[in-house]
Amino acid sequence: MKVLVLGAGNMGLTYAEGMAESPFLNKRKLMIFDVSPEKTEALSTMAQFEAYDSIDECVPKADVIFIAVKPYHSQSLFKSMQPYINDQQIFVSLMAGVTIKTIQDGLGVSKVIRTMPNLPAKVGKGVTSFTESKSVSRVELLTVRNLLDTTGASIHVENENFIDASTGISGSGPAYIFYFMQSMLEAALKMGFSSNDSKVLVSKTFEGAVTLFNDSNLSPETWMDRVASKGGTTRAALDSMEDNNVKELIKEAAYAAFNRATELGKEK
Repeated sequence: MKVLVLGAGNMGLTYAEGMAESPFLNKRKLMIFDVSPEKTEALSTMAQFEAYDSIDECVPKADVIFIAVKPYHSQSLFKSMQPYINDQQIFVSLMAGVTIKTIQDGLGVSKVIRTMPNLPAKVGKGVTSFTESKSVSRVELLTVRNLLDTTGASIHVENENFIDASTGISGSGPAYIFYFMQSMLEAALKMGFSSNDSKVLVSKTFEGAVTLFNDSNLSPETWMDRVASKGGTTRAALDSMEDNNVKELIKEAAYAAFNRATELGKEK
């Protein structure tokens, strides 16, 4: 199987690096394309890649094509790809807000899988939600899922509405965590901790809390109750968050990302 990634930006390169190690490539090099001559030259020095700077040289060879360009570049890319594609190829989109129908119409193809990746894929801890057009077979879907799993975990969702919803949770979610971490870092610094100690305090606290959650069947609410004794310090912090409506504000933020993803799809 020949796999091609179009676009070697952050997300495209992340998935390319993960998939390049996949046994499903049968020891073949992963093909990768980028419009930047400098980037293509750098990619050509990496043993796991077969780098291209010309669409007509790589697209016809591929069985599975991952599209990882910015959404606003999609239409021009589709136009350049059209003469070199065939309807047996599977097209996997890593683009936010670009619908399956937009990709099918833009390329004149039927087999399309739309995904919502997220940034922790860079460290093998990503989660990618995905859904497919009717023309994609179960075997083809499993093949793509195995490729996606090289960057972490994947979840199959029923329809594209859940792809947009995933944007609000997992796609944009890491930024919410970083926002919370930044707030805690600033609080630690204000309390007098050094930059290094602040980073250790915050990062290890998040890492430990996530491990506790993943290694048990307890809900976050149950863990909060275990940590927060009546009249104690943790309860004071949680009460402050409740008084300031933090939980509802986080929910609203997630829905803001969800709604924007839906709007982007309509704009296409």
